[in-house]
Amino acid sequence: MRLFGTNGIRGVIGKEFKPDFLVKIGMAIGTYLPQGSNVVLGADTRISGDMVKNAVISGLLATGVNVVDIGIAPTPAIQLYTRNHGDFGVAITASHNPPEFNGVKAIAGDGTELPRKAEEEIEKIFFSREFRIVNWKDVGRHIRAEGANREYIERIISLVDRESIRNAGFKVAIDCANGASCFTSPYILEELGVKVVSLNCQPDGTFPGHESEPKPENLQEIISFVKDGDFDLGIVHDGDADRVIFIDEQGNFITGDKSLAIVANYILKEGDLLVTPVSSSMALEDIARERGAKVIYTKVGAPIVARKMIETRARFGGEENGGMIFPEMQYCRDGAMGMAKMLEIMAKTGKKMSELVAELPVYYQKKVSVSCPNEKKERVLEALKNKYSGENVITIDGVKIMGDGWWVLIRPSGTEPIYRIYAEARSEDKLAEILERYEKELQEVVERV
Repeated sequence: MRLFGTNGIRGVIGKEFKPDFLVKIGMAIGTYLPQGSNVVLGADTRISGDMVKNAVISGLLATGVNVVDIGIAPTPAIQLYTRNHGDFGVAITASHNPPEFNGVKAIAGDGTELPRKAEEEIEKIFFSREFRIVNWKDVGRHIRAEGANREYIERIISLVDRESIRNAGFKVAIDCANGASCFTSPYILEELGVKVVSLNCQPDGTFPGHESEPKPENLQEIISFVKDGDFDLGIVHDGDADRVIFIDEQGNFITGDKSLAIVANYILKEGDLLVTPVSSSMALEDIARERGAKVIYTKVGAPIVARKMIETRARFGGEENGGMIFPEMQYCRDGAMGMAKMLEIMAKTGKKMSELVAELPVYYQKKVSVSCPNEKKERVLEALKNKYSGENVITIDGVKIMGDGWWVLIRPSGTEPIYRIYAEARSEDKLAEILERYEKELQEVVERV
């Protein structure tokens, strides 16, 4: 059995996430750690945050580890503070999931998300119920710490060309999705000399502005705002701000694979390595080849990308969902760092966002999902491998079918009872054709197995 999905442990409050379950998660993590360890803990803005946080803290303290509570903070800020001040970290967040969800994300002492081997050790403790419960004298201390968000803000500002950005005189609209970036991103922009107009930048765990997932249908307000106003850029974060999505000066939604490619186009040099999942655009391969760099592909998942970057000493990495990883900052997805770097690129090139997009190789990409009960996922995957075994297939993660100028990736979600289909082609007609075919075939396999 598994507790951890692709990005931590997630569940619906009152269903999977109940106090006794959460206390045991805290005890399992605490038992995994040496007694006396310092665990940095922060949360996003969800209204269930206090309940989840306090239950997990109770379990941690019972095992004799200390909790350094930094309050509400973006996940990358929690990771940075863990790397600088802790032995381990916990982020209470469900990222882009709806408000009824929450999650527990474990962070290693170096600030990276926990590798699967360590998750398995925590799962073994959880399911065996072999918790280390200390006596009253050895119960851990709950320490409240200030300054984590400030430390994060200052670190990002130090890593970009502040003067170039200031001199560019940018005017941007930012949508924090009522999430944790309310406490960081608007302040980063102001300190970079950017004129800021904010939307949904008051913390509210019910997400009244729009759903936390930064996809076009949820962002019509800022798209219209930028389109009708005199803005250089629109910026959007998800709930825990480990991702960033951009709206160009004409009000066009810029997909995450394009922003990833823009940054790669700017920073890659000969001999550099770029790490990205098998779900990423072929444009990255084209850009890397032109720069004399190389692309290394991994399974889908930011922790996997980050650890491969550490292993290979890669220059840059990220995912097609707006998650970018900058080693000079830290080995994790970082929405605010991505935001600041994009402003630096615009400032130093003197180009508008639409012009940077126009320089990229042209591909069309889309993803859809098909419902699939969790208990069927492995059987479906085996059936898909058999079905497409005669085609040009990559099975690093799920099944990726390669065609002439197109590809389709079919893989199970690690956090929801669905299969995701990612597709890319050189034309919109071809994209629609292959999506229709493989969505239908996946549905047939799910029904049959």
